[in-house]
Amino acid sequence: MKTQAKNLLCRFKKSRDGKILASNFGYLTLLQIAGYIFPLITIPYLARVIGVEGFGKIAFAAAVMVWFQTLSDWGFNYTATRDVSRNRDNLEKVSEVFSNVLYARVLLALISFVLLYVLIATVPYFNENKDILLVTFLLVPGHILFPDWFFQALERMKYITLFNLFAKALFTVLVFVLVSEKDDYIIPPLLTSLGFVVSGVGAFYIILGKWGVKLKHPQIGAVLSTITESKDVFINNMMPNLYNSLSAVMLGFIGGSAANGLLDAGTKFINIAQQFMNIISRVFFPFLSRKIDQHHLYARGSLALAILGSVVLFFSAPFVIELFFTEEFYESILVMQIMSVSLIFLVLIKVYGTNYLILKGKERELRNITIYCSILGFITAFPLIYYFGFLGAAINLVLTRAMLGLSIQRAATCIMRL
Repeated sequence: MKTQAKNLLCRFKKSRDGKILASNFGYLTLLQIAGYIFPLITIPYLARVIGVEGFGKIAFAAAVMVWFQTLSDWGFNYTATRDVSRNRDNLEKVSEVFSNVLYARVLLALISFVLLYVLIATVPYFNENKDILLVTFLLVPGHILFPDWFFQALERMKYITLFNLFAKALFTVLVFVLVSEKDDYIIPPLLTSLGFVVSGVGAFYIILGKWGVKLKHPQIGAVLSTITESKDVFINNMMPNLYNSLSAVMLGFIGGSAANGLLDAGTKFINIAQQFMNIISRVFFPFLSRKIDQHHLYARGSLALAILGSVVLFFSAPFVIELFFTEEFYESILVMQIMSVSLIFLVLIKVYGTNYLILKGKERELRNITIYCSILGFITAFPLIYYFGFLGAAINLVLTRAMLGLSIQRAATCIMRL
């Protein structure tokens, strides 16, 4: 049995698909490492200069922007990736999908800005933080300008890597140049947004100039149809915000910026591990869309890495927090240890939800599970955050992700048996 598995792995490595997967994984890994090494370089400096309150303000704005970014993404990062991947040899179809998704995202971004403006005008706490919120909102058009989903669909990850490496390196240097006092907490999210804009200009040059993709004239019917066809995936992406980013928003209202700063510091390295696992998910998504019968190999490898990562994060928490942050952040050690368990459940969601149920056309089933679990997580967030503050927010995130991941795995397993 072991010999057969070894021979299968050897043949896979030598195949065209194996080489593409290895190349894309390498580029995305390099991108993700760079994407977190650069911020890790700046964390100790920012911790001293802007402090826990500044971190909290940035975290609050980022949590709010998750809602608007999810709205403008609308699930196209999965449905459009799938559609382009399956039609990548048809330039006319690829151009049609690219154009409709671009116009749809611009329309949704405009709606997002109107909603943000209304919140700033009507909610006092939003109005108090309007500067950081408006600056951080630039991430929304920044993500639209940089269509990484398109490069993923064509399995050409090196372009994403090269553009991002240049932008991240440049704006990391600028953090040390421009941030010098507590009130400069608004500068890091501004530089991050500008990084996406700069990368986006280069991305559009490659897509339209070199690859010959045509930007078609907008047709309102086709744009609205594109939005409608992805509504189930959008709901599936939006609902987790009820317990995820909303926890940080609620914590800001109840505990203030300092509490948000402690939660953000404790979850930062969990997010790094999560993004690494997302690389594997993204690399395999277009491949599995064509060869779903290989899902079991992908699932075993991903879950093994998740368990290992969870153990490492738990035991390294004291060392990591003390190394990268100042003494006022030390309460984040327990947050990091609590959140380390969630990595396993986040991988279950990707492995059996994004990379199985969606590819099998079961978006509605995935949507329903996500709705039920997210509503429960939203309900439990209130008492946990009210009584236990940032620790309650961390506990709620873990419990809800566990419920969601296990429910999705169960649903996928039932479908596999049919």
